[in-house]
Amino acid sequence: QVRLVESGGGSVQAGGSLKLSCIYSGYISSRCVMGWYRRAPEKEREERELVSEIASDGTATYAENVKGRFTISQDNTTKALYLQMDTLTTEDTAVYYCSAGCKWKTYTEYWGQGTQVTVLS
Repeated sequence: QVRLVESGGGSVQAGGSLKLSCIYSGYISSRCVMGWYRRAPEKEREERELVSEIASDGTATYAENVKGRFTISQDNTTKALYLQMDTLTTEDTAVYYCSAGCKWKTYTEYWGQGTQVTVLS
């Protein structure tokens, strides 16, 4: 059973930084792409947008609106996924979710419970 637990959210002034962590347990293999999604306050539960993801070979992709400000990293030894967020703006306010998309016999997505990030103006 895959389990993802996020931490590191909170409130920060615009221009500041936060680092999110996601500790995962269970079987995560090279068939899985780990990532961070977020849901802004005015959005419905299903409207999560991709922030960044990282493949098993370390290739990272970013949404255009976070490129150059956010950095995703993964530590397979400690089973941790991180998102370093710098130069935060009020538009980054959202619930951030850790995810794992795994290509088993059927494609399966796993989600954490989310962590709130609030950027104050």
